[in-house]
Amino acid sequence: MRENSAAAQHVATSIAPMLSVRNGAKAIDFYKTAFGATEAFRVDAPDGSVVARLSVEGAEFWVADESPEHHNFSPESLNGSTARMVLTVADPDRGFDRAVSAGAKVIVPIEDNYGWRLGRVVDPFGHHWEIGKPL
Repeated sequence: MRENSAAAQHVATSIAPMLSVRNGAKAIDFYKTAFGATEAFRVDAPDGSVVARLSVEGAEFWVADESPEHHNFSPESLNGSTARMVLTVADPDRGFDRAVSAGAKVIVPIEDNYGWRLGRVVDPFGHHWEIGKPL
């Protein structure tokens, strides 16, 4: 039976990536430091694994410990990632520098290209982030 409550009627459609990582708690701390993320939701399991919904100025994404038994693998297990995150911010130079200071490695230095101010880093967990804004 479909629920007709006011809460059910006001759920907005959205798509938010879920990043599988090794050591989810450490990843959450990194994203807080690197991108100013805040926790919107978090569940810590007795085995130390974690699932969390994070927000960077309202842009949400999920982070969870990899669970091969559920076919969720981190870039470290896959030896690479199948997607890149694109973080659009008002001051990409500041955001890029903050991520690098927190431990991200530069893949492409920040520059003006393709109508964007854009740079690319890889976080300590193997996920690639393009940080920029349209010019």
